[in-house]
Amino acid sequence: MQNMIKTLQFYFEFPFVKYAVIVGILIALCSSLLGVTLVLKRYSFIGDGLSHVAFGAMAVASVLKLADQSVLVLPVTVITAILLLRTGQNAKIKGDAAIAMLSVGALAVGYMLMNVFSTSANVSGDVCSTLFGSASIITLQVKDVVLCFVLSAVVMVLFVVLYNRIFAVTFDENFVTATGRSANFNNLMIAVMIAIVIVLGMNFVGSLLISALIIFPALSSMSLFSSFKSVVILSAIMSVICAFAGILISILLSTPVGATIVVCDMILFLICFVIGKVKGA
Repeated sequence: MQNMIKTLQFYFEFPFVKYAVIVGILIALCSSLLGVTLVLKRYSFIGDGLSHVAFGAMAVASVLKLADQSVLVLPVTVITAILLLRTGQNAKIKGDAAIAMLSVGALAVGYMLMNVFSTSANVSGDVCSTLFGSASIITLQVKDVVLCFVLSAVVMVLFVVLYNRIFAVTFDENFVTATGRSANFNNLMIAVMIAIVIVLGMNFVGSLLISALIIFPALSSMSLFSSFKSVVILSAIMSVICAFAGILISILLSTPVGATIVVCDMILFLICFVIGKVKGA
């Protein structure tokens, strides 16, 4: 135990470890706030679809040799999120079908571009790092932390300000329209927020794992509570705890950060599921 504490104290002397903790907690907090709404609206896989779109956009940015890839990745992901929510209302193309099409298509195009227009000697390593997150946290810099803090603050402020509207549109869009408010505007704001979270989380946990940060905390809290506000608050707490614990475990065991955080989320979900069954929730 003492050796573990000494190891953690040693690593926390390095700035990049502190950066990783700050970024991980912010991403986990933002993703958990939106996860409850997406699960209840039956859009659980929108995170997976958008992450693959972001992967494709990142591949294009790499081919174009853009210094700041977020300049291209963020707008493309936001626009795609808006189109997904609008297309999901179309009877010809259901939401799950639209997500599947974009997810597979963007993933294939991105991987093809990274192979055809290779800008690195280790294409497989770059692809693996993008899909599953970097195995090292030493790549985080001060500018990454500042950008994450600013965008996370935007997401949290929007969520708090639009909380009542998000609550209403989550359960009954027809009711929102009947009260004279625009359900499309509310969906637009949700799309923008989730796109920001996806782009932030990609470099940290990878495009294939970011949707887990959205889904697992929401499902864990829903196993214990039925009140929307209680579920959102508990989901945020659980997500932050799992992110912090995952980072500490990855430091001690030298495991990939993203995968470790997701495993912590899975274990907590199983515990909450069993407790919920025992309580009859």
